[in-house]
Amino acid sequence: MSPFAPLRELTTTQRHTVLASFLGWTLDAFDYFLLTFVIVAVAKEFHSDTGHVITGLFLTLAARPLGALLFGRLADRYGRRPILMLDVILFSVFELATAFSTSLTMLLVLRFLFGIAMGGEWGIGASLAMESIPAKARGVVSGLLQSGYPVGFFLGALVNWLLVDHIGWRGLFVVGALPALLVLYIRRTVPESEVWQQERASPQKKGLFEAMRGHWKLAIYLMVLMMAFNMFSHGSQDLYHTFEEESLHLPTGSGAAFMLVAMLNLGALVGGLFFGALSERMGRRRTIILAALLAIPVIPLWMYGSSLTALALGAFLVQVMVQGAWGVVPTHLNELAPEGMRGTLPGFAYQTGNLLAAVTANAQHWIADWRGGDLAFAMSVWIAAVALLLAFLAWVGPEARGVRFGRAGAGTGE
Repeated sequence: MSPFAPLRELTTTQRHTVLASFLGWTLDAFDYFLLTFVIVAVAKEFHSDTGHVITGLFLTLAARPLGALLFGRLADRYGRRPILMLDVILFSVFELATAFSTSLTMLLVLRFLFGIAMGGEWGIGASLAMESIPAKARGVVSGLLQSGYPVGFFLGALVNWLLVDHIGWRGLFVVGALPALLVLYIRRTVPESEVWQQERASPQKKGLFEAMRGHWKLAIYLMVLMMAFNMFSHGSQDLYHTFEEESLHLPTGSGAAFMLVAMLNLGALVGGLFFGALSERMGRRRTIILAALLAIPVIPLWMYGSSLTALALGAFLVQVMVQGAWGVVPTHLNELAPEGMRGTLPGFAYQTGNLLAAVTANAQHWIADWRGGDLAFAMSVWIAAVALLLAFLAWVGPEARGVRFGRAGAGTGE
């Protein structure tokens, strides 16, 4: 049977739920990555250097755990659906406000606020989707959901390529307010999670600390695991366009620059779907380890390809592996989460990992400066080291593939 067969077995309502969760993460990533395409332009307008603008990426990532905890607890208490809609509206509003920044300080504050809103979306969307589908569909849906991130990256690259020369960097952030329209789709087609409704009807409601009793070691492990995951993805993506401009000398709006980013995101889409589906047969941990280790031999082609074609192939292959490992994350974290904490713990662990990894872009920038501006060296060393760390953490951790959600769910590892 095809590993994608479970998708065809989903009901119409389940498909709407998966699509809404996918679009939420896609549009969230779209809004985040717009800044990565205009770092140089923003630095010039505010008479600053790129390192100060890159701080905006750090602040966004650092703020996301706050949003994950805040919106996650609200989602566990009031439901996935209404809090997801609130969250989408807020990150769209802060994205729009960024377009009207009058100083770099104002822009950085708005990116921090955007990070709080962005921090809530992934955990709520993933729990809503995972709680709404059959267990056998989790692997492939997990890969599909996580593929929303590179799709958002691709959309950001496309909008930047088509529009930046006409509307400038501020205009891009105005376009970034469009995700607010997703709320209309969610409100019309997506029902509340039945698993959450069961929990709400239960007379035994648990607070945060009670629900987490006996699971604190798991929570710490998941945060460290997600630190490695975020160092892996952000280390391969956030400064890639800067690498194109500064190392490859490709103008920001050029077709060649867009083509490389398009190949990078096509690889991410393929990797997320393939490895996510593979995890149903191979297991969550072994799939993560395989994808992480396969990224290492691709690094020379990715950063040092001798032609545009070679660089494009390298960009494609490295993201097949990076997002291939990531394709397992939504189901892996939701399966490990205790009952009553599925709206909070996966997202909080994910975004706390983001906080711990928030220095990634700055660290790569520092390493490159130490090497005389060699960003290719910095990104290569970073990804190789993180791939090994991620493989090790996945190897020593727990797994709960196929655990039942709801009152009978254990939420514990093997």
